[in-house]
Amino acid sequence: MTSPPLAPPQITLDDIVDARERARSLVRHTPLLHSAALSEMTGCDIWFKAECLQRTGSFKVRGAGNRIALLTAAERQRGVVAASAGNHAQGVAIAASAAGVEATIVMPTIAPLAKVEATRSYGAQVVLVGQDYAAAAEYAHEVSERAAGPILIHAFNDAAVIAGQGTLGLEILEDTPDVANVVIPVGGGGLAGGTGLALKTQNPAIKVYGVQAAAARGVAQSLIEGRLVSITPGATLADGVAVSQPGELTLPLLQRHLDGMATVDEEEISQAIVFMLERSKLVVEGAGAIGVAAAMHAKLKLKGKTVIVLTGGNLDINVLARIVEHGLTHAGRYFDLRVGLDDRPGRLSQLLQSIADGGANVISVEHQRAGIDLAVGRVAVDLILEVRSRTHGEELVGSLCKSGFVRTTDDKSLHLVPADWQ
Repeated sequence: MTSPPLAPPQITLDDIVDARERARSLVRHTPLLHSAALSEMTGCDIWFKAECLQRTGSFKVRGAGNRIALLTAAERQRGVVAASAGNHAQGVAIAASAAGVEATIVMPTIAPLAKVEATRSYGAQVVLVGQDYAAAAEYAHEVSERAAGPILIHAFNDAAVIAGQGTLGLEILEDTPDVANVVIPVGGGGLAGGTGLALKTQNPAIKVYGVQAAAARGVAQSLIEGRLVSITPGATLADGVAVSQPGELTLPLLQRHLDGMATVDEEEISQAIVFMLERSKLVVEGAGAIGVAAAMHAKLKLKGKTVIVLTGGNLDINVLARIVEHGLTHAGRYFDLRVGLDDRPGRLSQLLQSIADGGANVISVEHQRAGIDLAVGRVAVDLILEVRSRTHGEELVGSLCKSGFVRTTDDKSLHLVPADWQ
């Protein structure tokens, strides 16, 4: 990565240690969880730093708690304002509530409903503005500039916020002093910058890697070019890191403390979320899962004991359902099959029994009589089956062929038809 002259350090290890004491009553020391499945897949000793189990479901309470604890009495009277797609919003809301400070949170209109409602539940006033984080941040800045306006709590470009996020690095070293690599999702760079500082100051041999969504790669490009580069984020499951660029404070920290950056695409993020649900029994949002995605798809050169930070678990349940369905389909666990049948009593029952005998589970079944070119007295049956793998699905088709069906050759809309139709 390009490394131009760096700005003088504005945050020290002492700042991070002080931040930990300041917000100790608000922040949980989250667990490190071993992943046998991902360790076997990658050939590394993989551990998860489960910030998805943090208060409010993400690491953001660390920085917000430290920043609000440093407010003067006069500033507390003015209240605070913050812009966020969701997790920083909740961190500021709960920290402000604990300190008895009024909080206004500006969120983009596309923010996940679960995060909006959670932020309100912590006592903050929520204002929805714009289509992305940049628009929300601009409005929050305007509000803070008003006469006696609230104090702006930036999501990442704030020394106290960065120091608070860096407390995560202290915990990692306490729990795994022999860690070789730490993998951190990156949005604006506050967590990676602060945590990298905490880790590298104490042990420069530790490798610290950042990961971004390919649809929001402003930090990755800024590191390549050695300057602040703004890239409008595209649609991504990792909404928590959908930031256009790093901050003036975070970029020098990332330049100094990151050993590499990787990006992952939406399919890889989706697979990582499903993997975490199925193999680790953890709900991890898209932004929180991108480090796992990078490890699963060998985007980083990892050797030895590796800690992957799961930055958050605030995933909208409706989005989760779609991701699971998509992930299972992509993995070959959902199998689509369209079968032609004679439209008479008992034929569907016989087909379903054959499928059951083959060890598949029927997720849905639907007759299609309209919109398909079939002779009178014939029907198409659309099935979605749950199978163990793509191989199992093909074995099931083979079994059905042995029981009286054949694969179609001339009718592309059907997969199987009774042998006597040929």
